[in-house]
Amino acid sequence: MTAATRRQIPQFGHRLTLTGLALPALILMVAVNAYPLFFAIIQSVHGGSLIAPGPFVGLENFAEVLTGQSFWRATWFTLVFTACGVFGSWALGFALALQLKPNFPGRDAFKVLLLLPWIVPIVVTAMSWNWLLAARDSVLPNIARALGMGNVMFLGNPTLAMVTVCVFKVWISYPFMMMMCAAALESVESNLYEASAIDGAGKWQQFRHIILPVTARSTYISWILMAVFCVNDFPTIYLLTRGGPLEATTSLIVLAYRTTFLDFLPGIGLAIAFLMTAVMITLSVVLLRQIQKSSLQ
Repeated sequence: MTAATRRQIPQFGHRLTLTGLALPALILMVAVNAYPLFFAIIQSVHGGSLIAPGPFVGLENFAEVLTGQSFWRATWFTLVFTACGVFGSWALGFALALQLKPNFPGRDAFKVLLLLPWIVPIVVTAMSWNWLLAARDSVLPNIARALGMGNVMFLGNPTLAMVTVCVFKVWISYPFMMMMCAAALESVESNLYEASAIDGAGKWQQFRHIILPVTARSTYISWILMAVFCVNDFPTIYLLTRGGPLEATTSLIVLAYRTTFLDFLPGIGLAIAFLMTAVMITLSVVLLRQIQKSSLQ
């Protein structure tokens, strides 16, 4: 037995021990998630109810979803909602992270205050926003009338409801982006700023050629996470508008919920969910490739 072989045996035993310790948890995770996933796949190709699978219909549920106007309307709003949630919260979070430098007075106190929209439970935040703008006599509609803008129904008008829901998503999501950006900015060495300043680079040049490239990997990761959060975000929309008015704020996850649990069509609802999952996987793969490219640079 060679020396190299003797070194490999302890390493193999160490890996085997770690695998044995992790195996029960892995088996439990597979057991908990495998059955619901398998049952969902079965339901998506059947035309039954929440209790019984019903007759086999193949891909008819997917065809019905793809040919329905509700699906494409929900897809459009989901894209708008996700884009606003990802880039809006990133822009705001990045701007705040840039301002909260180590020499910023009261930095820790401001960080705690800025984290409140993310820390407070979504139900409390949604109720607060409903109190501010949901009814005709709420605070913001009263201010709008006082300014001569008439009766502005923020959640009663389809366009205003879409804008309100997107702004609400940015409001509750920017603290997460701010923390991600702040952590990424910590990796930017101070001597890079000093060297660029000596070369005559201004704030914009430093932001464009130093900060953005160095934080690109963290940015792409935060975009992936926030995109997943937005697409799967049910309470933000449902607590504010329940998908209305006139289905203007009905996202794919809300449409899947309505179809499955209110219309009692689980096959079609699960088909919507699986199509939504396929889109998310595609988007994640694209962004992961961008992460790999940024790592090679």
